[in-house]
Amino acid sequence: MRMLWLEFYKIRHKRLFLMLAILLSIELAWGFMAVSISMTRNPDAQTWSAILVTITAMNGLFLPIGSAVIVSRICDMEHKGRTWKLLMAASVSRKAVYAAKFVSAAVLMGGAVILQALAIVAFGIGFGLAEPVPIGLLLRFVVGTTVTTLVVIALQQWVSLAIKNQAFSLCLGMIGGFIGMTASLFPPQVGRLFIWSYYVDFSPVTYQYVNETMRFTTREIGLSLPIIVVLMGIAFYLAGSIHVSRQDV
Repeated sequence: MRMLWLEFYKIRHKRLFLMLAILLSIELAWGFMAVSISMTRNPDAQTWSAILVTITAMNGLFLPIGSAVIVSRICDMEHKGRTWKLLMAASVSRKAVYAAKFVSAAVLMGGAVILQALAIVAFGIGFGLAEPVPIGLLLRFVVGTTVTTLVVIALQQWVSLAIKNQAFSLCLGMIGGFIGMTASLFPPQVGRLFIWSYYVDFSPVTYQYVNETMRFTTREIGLSLPIIVVLMGIAFYLAGSIHVSRQDV
């Protein structure tokens, strides 16, 4: 806990929440504008499902990039400040520092996902949707998005701490955003090799075209996909923690 507070103390002037808020605002403004135009032209599409499908698809682009930026900024402090030797001299475990950085990034990105869900509710109510707020679908949206983001953070943190040049980490985030945005075009067997595609795979709502009309349907995720993603996250985290702990400083 002491290391976690220290991480938040170190990032207090980094304006990470401001950067995240700006990125989230751009995504939501873009997504809500697209949904608003679509629902105005097609009254049958005035549903919560339309909003969830649109924002989920956009998360595949924006959240990998946001995670890369946040994790890179948190990890780069140790590279630029050359603080690893200082921490070791103070008998601080590198695994404890690694865990604190992961938790601090997870808190920031988890908060962004919750704010996103609240914004969806506010937009739907403001638009005047006739259906009640789908609490169950929103909770599944929050859980699926958060779990995927935690695994992305674990991968980004490994790269950010293992390689000093943060250009590699940011490039990985942009590649992840591209894969997340185009995940629905991949065959399922290929898409599930990439963690960024699970933003769409975990969506509680999907769609299909019937007579050139988009129809939304809810779907059950099951247990196999969440278990696979959690195992991926544990593997990325442990591999990164062990690798960084054994690096020369």
